[in-house]
Amino acid sequence: MRTETIDLAELDFPTDLEAAPLSIGEDVADLLFREAGTVNAFADDEVPDGAVRAAYDLVRWGPTAMNTVPLRQLLVRTPRARARLAAHMNEGNRDRVLAAPLTTVAATGTNFHHDLPTLAPHAVAMAARFEGDAGSRTVLARQSGLIQVGYLITGLRAAGLHVGAMGGDDAAGIDTEFFADNGWQSLLVLNVGQPAGQDASRPRAAHLAFADVARTV
Repeated sequence: MRTETIDLAELDFPTDLEAAPLSIGEDVADLLFREAGTVNAFADDEVPDGAVRAAYDLVRWGPTAMNTVPLRQLLVRTPRARARLAAHMNEGNRDRVLAAPLTTVAATGTNFHHDLPTLAPHAVAMAARFEGDAGSRTVLARQSGLIQVGYLITGLRAAGLHVGAMGGDDAAGIDTEFFADNGWQSLLVLNVGQPAGQDASRPRAAHLAFADVARTV
């Protein structure tokens, strides 16, 4: 079958997403995306448990494969726990973890299939299949877990919080340090709180336009 690639630049309709109407207000779009950036330095203000729970209660409704919920969170608050986590971060992120009022280790629970009778009664037969296939469970947990991390960052912003997401950690070391008893597998580390002034984030950089990243066939 012959396919033809369409050059979006030659089309008559606008390809800039900002030129198209959104179903949310401009202020919400700014809060969640356009004016939200990675925060590198946080104020000492305590992050309320209620805000963190409200964020999760929002994002848990986001779609995943078979309605599974593999995302798990380790909320790191105490100085001792922060020091334990910081020991597994790379040098550039170690001090950020030590200084943040709250750090969340976003992880996956690879035994998510135990919840299928409740979350996915339409696919309850998959629970038995997953029980004997740890490899498939790990792949699906990681895929849907990463989707849920994206939801979580947006949800925390919706709760009035700011986020600094970090990789560059010793994931296996974190898992041994914190998850030896439950088998969770860490994905990303998120610092959460309020910015420590206007210099807490880098100046907003350019982002690629729709025409730069999309093809229609």
